[in-house]
Amino acid sequence: MWDAVVVGVGAMGSAALDHLARRGHRVLGLEQFTLAHALGSSHGGSRMIHQSYFEHPDYVPVLRRAYELWDDLDAWQRGHGGNGLFFRTGGVSFGPASSAIITGSLLAARDHGLPYSTLSLADARRRFPQFSPADTDTVFHDDTAGFVIPEETITAQVARAQEHGAEVWENTEVVSITPTAGGVTVDVSRDGRSTTVTARKAVVTAGAWTPRLLGQLNVPLTVERQLMYWLRPAVFEAEFRDGPVFIHDNGTGEHIYGFPWLEGEVPGVKVAAHHNGLPTSPDTLDRTVSPAEVAALRARLALISPALADAEFIDAKACMYTSTPDKNFVIGRDPRAGHENVVLACGFSGHGFKFAPAVGELLADLVESGSLSTGVPMFDPLRFPGVQVAAGR
Repeated sequence: MWDAVVVGVGAMGSAALDHLARRGHRVLGLEQFTLAHALGSSHGGSRMIHQSYFEHPDYVPVLRRAYELWDDLDAWQRGHGGNGLFFRTGGVSFGPASSAIITGSLLAARDHGLPYSTLSLADARRRFPQFSPADTDTVFHDDTAGFVIPEETITAQVARAQEHGAEVWENTEVVSITPTAGGVTVDVSRDGRSTTVTARKAVVTAGAWTPRLLGQLNVPLTVERQLMYWLRPAVFEAEFRDGPVFIHDNGTGEHIYGFPWLEGEVPGVKVAAHHNGLPTSPDTLDRTVSPAEVAALRARLALISPALADAEFIDAKACMYTSTPDKNFVIGRDPRAGHENVVLACGFSGHGFKFAPAVGELLADLVESGSLSTGVPMFDPLRFPGVQVAAGR
């Protein structure tokens, strides 16, 4: 009998495993692939992190806690021979003054007293000549922004959890999760053999595979194909290497974002569009990238950086966004009668990785407290009518 079993050891699952193990719980992680794999939503060499959060100012307190936990994890990883996980570069966002990225960032920064500045176009073009904001754009600089390394984060969180006694089974597919009077039973397929795991609590952090395990809860999740590209610009090499993370809003809600040049598994300047993909599923995701998709990216980049629009193409990879209709996270306890020993977290894609250590802490709190929710209404599973019906409310 484990104290807790974590289903899915990606960004959030590895964080939950880490927090639970360090609190003294006997915890098992179940991962259907290998750790830090490239088949879900936690790969690609970099993820953006910032506090002036245009999505909603209510995320800022959670982000502040996440920053504390990132610093702690980064220090642990460096102390164990790593090269670091969390890098502060500053961040530049630009678009029309009425765009979501500008109005939302200003609202969050002012509401929470965050360090930021708005740059004149002349100053922005002088400081960041690799970008070309339009004459009608507003330029917002987030002093707190930067990036984290997703694969190495998962590896570090698992390693720290194992240091405190956690166990992880890779290449283990979870077939079903069944609540019992004293906890849960989890049927798995491991190395071609069927096995049953028993635990007092289950934490389900299965990403795009969540509907397969908790479909009857009716959490409205959509899975979307997204692409990441790596480019080698011929000019402004130093500026791209030393520059900030960046986001551009064209005024119609279409966002494109990117990172400084990183010497990762795929070296280059990584760029991607936000929520512009087609619906898919984990089993049908098209991982090929067509020349037409590369051409469309170049046309979009021409609006913000001719240097990137004309850059040499290095590589592209597909991943998945798994999102709710309101784009907010789902973190809470399964509210169905008899399912109180199941805690779930899903719907993070598009903006979730930066919260991973704090989400792990929230999940550990839910395991220990018996509370129904985190206390943050926009994370509550019961905000969805279908979940209310499933829970008989």
